[in-house]
Amino acid sequence: MTAKQFPAPVVAEWGSTDPSAPLVVLLHGRGSDEAAMGTLVPFLPPGPRYVAVRAPLSEGGGFAWFANRGIGRPIQESLTATMSWFRSWLDSVTTPKQPVILVGFSGGSAFAGGLLLADPSRFSGAGLLYGTLPFDVGLPLTAGRLTGVPIFLVHGLHDTVIPPELQEWTWEYLVKYSGSPLWAEREPTGHELTERTIRALGWWVSERLNFITRPTDEDGGTSGTSDTAAYWPTLPDGTLPHRVGPAPEVSVTTPQQQETQNAPPELQEALFERIRQLPGVTIAPSEISVPGARALQLGPEDARGGQEAFIVPSVGEFAHLHPHFDGSMHIVLPPALAVDALQKGWAVAHPLAGLRLSEGMVLVYGPRDTVELDVVTGIVGASHAFATKTGHGVQNELRPL
Repeated sequence: MTAKQFPAPVVAEWGSTDPSAPLVVLLHGRGSDEAAMGTLVPFLPPGPRYVAVRAPLSEGGGFAWFANRGIGRPIQESLTATMSWFRSWLDSVTTPKQPVILVGFSGGSAFAGGLLLADPSRFSGAGLLYGTLPFDVGLPLTAGRLTGVPIFLVHGLHDTVIPPELQEWTWEYLVKYSGSPLWAEREPTGHELTERTIRALGWWVSERLNFITRPTDEDGGTSGTSDTAAYWPTLPDGTLPHRVGPAPEVSVTTPQQQETQNAPPELQEALFERIRQLPGVTIAPSEISVPGARALQLGPEDARGGQEAFIVPSVGEFAHLHPHFDGSMHIVLPPALAVDALQKGWAVAHPLAGLRLSEGMVLVYGPRDTVELDVVTGIVGASHAFATKTGHGVQNELRPL
C-alpha cells in the first residue's frame, strides 16, 4: 500500500485542547491499538496535548506500523509508506515549529526511531521503550545524526521479544554515536512496561517540556542544532580534526563520566595547567560535579555571554575537569561547535542537555596523547570564548607547555 491508500488516522486524545500546545504522540506496539497507550497518560505531566495514534496496518487482533521480515526488522517500502502517512497527519494537526515529542513502545519505538532518523529537526525528543531502531531500511545512522534531540531509552535486560543483536546495535549507536542527549536505562525486566519506567518517562517528559517552553535570555536560548558553519577560533585553521579510533565507554545516566580510554594523569594535569591560564578564569570546586572536580569560573565582573553558555550560571562555571579516575571534562559549547565535536568523535552529549542543562553541554574525552592535548585545549578555549562573549581565539595564551 502507498501512503494515500491508508485509512485516515484513528486517534485518542487527552490533556490540553489547545491545538498550539506541545504535542506528545503515543505509538503502540505491534498487535495493539491506540487505547493501550492511554494507560501511560496518568503518569505523564499535565500541560501538553496527548494523542495516541492507531497504526495503519492490520495485525492479528490489532494493528502494526510496518510489515516486517522478522521481529524488529521492517520492510523498507512498508516503513517508508507508513512514515509518509504519519507525517501527512502530523503536518495537518501541528505547525512546523510546534514542539512534538514521540513516545513509542516496542514496534512503536522502532517506528518513532525511523521518524527521528528521517527528520530529526522535526521532533523535540522521543521516548523509545523496549524496542529497536529500524536498521537496513535506508535511514541515515551517521555520527551526530540525532544531535540536539533528547531521547529517553529503556531496554529490558531479560527481553526475549526484541532480538538481542538489535537491542545491542540500538544501544551502541544511541549511546556512542548518535549525538543525542541520551538518558538510557536497562531495566531488570522482560518486554513489558513497568510503573517505574512509566514514572521515569513522566519525569523526563516534564523536564524536556519545561526546557523548551521556558523563556530565553537575550543572548540566546534553546536553539538546538545550528546551520552555522563550525568555525573554531581556538584551533589551527579554525577546523576540528576527527578523533582517531572508536568512542570510549561513557556512563548513560548521571553522574556522567568517561569509563575507558582515560587520559594519563600527567596529560590531565598538563591540560589543567593550560586551561587555568585562560583570561579571567578562577579555579574552584565544581558546584555541580562529583567530589574532586575542578571548575573553571568567571567572576561577576567579567564580560559574560548568556545563561546558555554556562553549566552553573550563578557562579560563572562554564567547564569542569573531572578527577583522575575519569579525566574528561564537561563544557558548554555554541550549538554549531557542539554538533561538530559530537560528529567528529571528541565528545558525547550530557544526558540532561536540553532538559536541565544547556543544549551545548557535552562531555569532552580526556586527551590520550600530546596531539589530542592540543585539540582538547582548543575545544575548551572555544567554550571560554562562548562564556566570555569574545568569540576570538586564545591560541597565544594556550601554547603547549
